[in-house]
Amino acid sequence: MNETAIRVDNLTRNFGLVQAVKGISFEVRQSEIFAFLGPNGAGKTTTINILCTLLLPTSGEATVNGFSVVASPNEVRKSIGIIFQDPSLDERLTAYENLDFHGMIYHLPLKQRRERIKEVLDMVGLFLKKDHIVRSFSGGMKRRLEIARGLMHNPKILFLDEPTTGLDPQTRQHIWDYILDLSRKDKITIFLTTHYLEEAEICQRVGIMDHGKIVALDTPGALNVKYNASSLNDVFLEVTGRDIREEESDEKERLGQFIKARSKLR
Repeated sequence: MNETAIRVDNLTRNFGLVQAVKGISFEVRQSEIFAFLGPNGAGKTTTINILCTLLLPTSGEATVNGFSVVASPNEVRKSIGIIFQDPSLDERLTAYENLDFHGMIYHLPLKQRRERIKEVLDMVGLFLKKDHIVRSFSGGMKRRLEIARGLMHNPKILFLDEPTTGLDPQTRQHIWDYILDLSRKDKITIFLTTHYLEEAEICQRVGIMDHGKIVALDTPGALNVKYNASSLNDVFLEVTGRDIREEESDEKERLGQFIKARSKLR
């Protein structure tokens, strides 16, 4: 039986009088591919920010790889990788230089950095492009490089914030090939958000959040059966409604800002 990689217990987060996260509880198993879904303003980005130690919870508990996000934030950060939706590569540098800088941030020794850079670039098919300036890369190549960077320090959990947004179908399929290989071969836990519901169908379990609460959580097949639906898209609309959400997320911070701010402090 798989051990727990992420445990959330009665987690709450308030922004003034607004309660963005309302006492949610769930677990993610080690080496599981877990999709975390929700419309704008649902509270999922707030939850992810707490799990990545950007925000403190108002109450409740969350542990990542056995470390409390409140008591041991540095240990949490060392054990996770994040690939966020907004571009964060330094496009003035080469692919190699981007990865080398990331390795230095995590205090990897020079020899280990060199070995790991070759490993992760081979993994995403970019080793022959290692000395090319990133601004010359296509969108798909940049996304693959971001995945390589997120893996540099051998994280146990990889957070992926809409990893295939804006990519063509062929590149999206390649990205998913990498994700599935990571889960299968390296036993990395994958925690992802996506607006492509057909991608969430590939995941082992799906959690759907709305109005600050977990409104559905199970395997895609079990959710389809429970709601008598033909697809996860139908389940999503059933549990969150069909009204168009005009509001933005309750929190303005994004995962990318967390990484950039943290890098400046190191």
